[in-house]
Amino acid sequence: MPSASLPEPPETDAPAASAGPAFSPLYQQIKALLVRSLQSGEWKPGESIPSEMELAARFKVSQGTVRKAIDEMATENLVVRRQGKGTFVATHAEENIQYRFLRLAPDDGVASGMARHFLECKRMRAPADVGRALDLKAGESALVIRRTLSRAGVAVVLDEIWLPAGPFKGLTAERLASYAGPMYALFETEFGVRMIRAEEKIRAVVADAASAELLGVPVGAPLLSVERLAHTYGDKPVELRRGLYNTNAHYYRNELN
Repeated sequence: MPSASLPEPPETDAPAASAGPAFSPLYQQIKALLVRSLQSGEWKPGESIPSEMELAARFKVSQGTVRKAIDEMATENLVVRRQGKGTFVATHAEENIQYRFLRLAPDDGVASGMARHFLECKRMRAPADVGRALDLKAGESALVIRRTLSRAGVAVVLDEIWLPAGPFKGLTAERLASYAGPMYALFETEFGVRMIRAEEKIRAVVADAASAELLGVPVGAPLLSVERLAHTYGDKPVELRRGLYNTNAHYYRNELN
């Protein structure tokens, strides 16, 4: 890939007096170029990226500017620094990242994986609200996946997951069930779609007859509804997930920094 270089902006994070609304600090410009390389697949998930010194030479900026860009990318979980080894593209296959989007924790504090049972995976015309959320064009199809997650034989989560059909061609319930790792790692390695960030809406609801049967709770039992919209590079929405959580022995955990 040819080296990308920048015009000759001053190496400062403070805008010049004549800077207008379009001004972007130099490290942010470097970050944008690095993210573009991640998106294009120049460095794949799990691979190391060039050193700060090499990147500084490539972009013709100081090493400190590159470091600031990478620091921000690490904070956003785009890359992972490893002491003495370098900086690597983050991957959902890593243990400390793969459950970043699942915030349900057991009351007893003993975290463990959940058993998955896929109920269906089919292609269909997306309902209007799903199409809007995923920014689908008229006539574009979607995939809907329904599954339960269980811990110690008890159903804890009922998920309805919507994906744009185009990027996930060939995805089936059989493929999902046979994959040993987390679903986001499958999306990343086999379909080239990496979840970068997500936004969630949480509210209390009661179980209807269908969800009560699948979760093994009485009709009218309290559940936690979590609707998640996940985005990939370029802030493109690529997953709408609607989950119902049985919180009898679990709680939703979040860390505020």
